[in-house]
Amino acid sequence: MSLSVLEAEPAGCGLRATTRAGVRTIWFDRPDQRNTMTLDMFRDYYAALRAADADPQVRAIVVTGAGDWFCAGADPEALQALLDERHRDRLMDEFGFAPHLPMTLGTPIVAAVNGGAAGLGLVHALYADVRFLSAQARLSTAFSRLGLIAEYGSAWLLPRLVGVGNALDLLVSGRKIDAAEAFRIGLAQRVLPRDEVLAEAQAYAAALAAHCSPASMAVIRRQVWSGLETGAAEAAADAGRLMAASLAGADFGEALASQLEGRAPRFAARAGA
Repeated sequence: MSLSVLEAEPAGCGLRATTRAGVRTIWFDRPDQRNTMTLDMFRDYYAALRAADADPQVRAIVVTGAGDWFCAGADPEALQALLDERHRDRLMDEFGFAPHLPMTLGTPIVAAVNGGAAGLGLVHALYADVRFLSAQARLSTAFSRLGLIAEYGSAWLLPRLVGVGNALDLLVSGRKIDAAEAFRIGLAQRVLPRDEVLAEAQAYAAALAAHCSPASMAVIRRQVWSGLETGAAEAAADAGRLMAASLAGADFGEALASQLEGRAPRFAARAGA
């Protein structure tokens, strides 16, 4: 695997990104606006995820926020504009991506939630595979307090992450929870001091990039997400077919050879990336 290092550069409207050692880090980069998201920024973020997934040098993605916030949700001016029917039509018709795009990618996503996340910002964290939270982070769905519904698939995601009761609590009340509660209910996998969150998330992602087969990770992501909608028998049968294919794949032989030779595995880039 070749290693690349890029200086932080714009990745779209309100975004910047770096790539190092197989990890693409994407920042929501409007710190003076609490990293709130315009429609253009939302679209560019999904385009940046898709571009990272298509890059053979990228084997894991980290998403974080600049400054003290992860993402405080939709930009207030963008919300105000949605009172106009023409802007509502644009939101529905011109976005250009499926809202659940992160679930369809082959590359694992780690959220480094460095600060507050609310509404759409929390949804972006929910679509990650693993969430590292700052001990100072505060989370809120916020939708019910704006007279809105559970947006962008959050009513599907949350029950699967934290259970129906916890999901309904968070969605119906829109109340804020701290990092300790998020960890207790399973919404966060790590809670760390704020100045350690990004580095730890990047180190975790770098370990995935260095030691895990990109093809295997892509299949496992699909197994988990699709398995949430299938029965146990169907999921087990699918796993049998996939296991036979993986046993015949080059990555399995490379993993065994690397163990025997006492070296890091040299997995090929995922086909199609």
